[in-house]
Amino acid sequence: MKKLLIIGFTWPEPSTTAAGSRMLQLIHFFLEQGYHVTFGSTARETEYSVDLESWGVDRVPLLLNDSGFDVFVKELNPSIVLFDRFLTEEQFGWRVAEFAPNAFRLLDTEDLHSLRHIREKCQKTAKEFTLSLWRQDDMTKREVASIYRCDLSLIISDYEIKLLQEVLKVDSALLYHLPFMLDQIVAEKVLEWPKFDDRNDIICIGNGKHTPNVDALQWSVQEIWPLIRKELPKVHLKVYGAYLPQKIRQLHNPKKGLWIEGWVENIDTIVQNARLVLAPLRFGAGAKGKLITAMQNGTPSITTPIGAEGMHGDAMWPGKIAEDANDLAEVAIALYQNRAEWVLGQKNGIELVNTFYSQDKHARCLGVRLQEIQNNLERHRNNNFVGSMLMQHTLNSTKYMAKWIAAKNAKD
Repeated sequence: MKKLLIIGFTWPEPSTTAAGSRMLQLIHFFLEQGYHVTFGSTARETEYSVDLESWGVDRVPLLLNDSGFDVFVKELNPSIVLFDRFLTEEQFGWRVAEFAPNAFRLLDTEDLHSLRHIREKCQKTAKEFTLSLWRQDDMTKREVASIYRCDLSLIISDYEIKLLQEVLKVDSALLYHLPFMLDQIVAEKVLEWPKFDDRNDIICIGNGKHTPNVDALQWSVQEIWPLIRKELPKVHLKVYGAYLPQKIRQLHNPKKGLWIEGWVENIDTIVQNARLVLAPLRFGAGAKGKLITAMQNGTPSITTPIGAEGMHGDAMWPGKIAEDANDLAEVAIALYQNRAEWVLGQKNGIELVNTFYSQDKHARCLGVRLQEIQNNLERHRNNNFVGSMLMQHTLNSTKYMAKWIAAKNAKD
């Protein structure tokens, strides 16, 4: 049987993060392709971690700088090793290359961490973001080095794959655009959704461990919501998400129409009964799970250019996009009250899910691409001189540092 080893940055939490949903989509894909899947991580599991064993996936706790991994991966002899974000490739890539050299090395970037990182720095220092700043940042160099060391990298955003190819000149043979892979929204499901007049209130969704979400929630409550509330005094803003920090929870104020609700087990029901999703992201990267959830439940969304970035190709956005607080409030107020525009936004969301995010289409194309490279893996690697050079030099230094740490830990 073909074997897949996933080295997870965290244990998947599909009910709290888009990254968790993305990982389960990948696991589903590989199971459908006939792979036996093993998932390992150095992280601790939480109350929100999915039960992987119920999916037929083997769980393996991993340790950093542990030579026991070398024995484990050699005995497992995986056909493919999937690194969940470039950080796990930095930690385990050299070990996989040395002890499972024939394994296809696949990287899922989730989003370009370096892009999110430099945008956050610019937001906090009130500095204008430029591609030059991103290109020169140390994290960009680390992340792109990881991309080169792998045989293929899955990029969730078409904007990010364009950056890598056009700005950094990364070989397109090393990159694959893979958005979220979603089930079709069928007509029968649409008929079950609450209609415009049956929906009330505006909601925000965001995991409190993700700094772009926390910033967006604070901005929503402090600057955008008062403007909306002034024009729509009977409407409430409700905030949902796991791990919300105290500075968000303390904003709960029903008198001002503001409800901090926290995590809920079934966010779909909540979204289906809301009239709008508000996601005013001022920095970030990748594809935003909250906006996908809005589309899947027929709820138009209000977001920023960064929020919508890389998520809709040439198609119309299922809602409205604006940049500053006044404009965001204005389009939210207008869309909340305009049935025709709201219905159009819902239809645009359905079309996006059924075309841009089609699970069947993306699974079929990804399967073909993986097989093409696996059938010609030696030639593929020979064509990637930069990757082999980085594996030789950069990872050798990581390798010997890791071995030194392991030896030191053994003495202690």
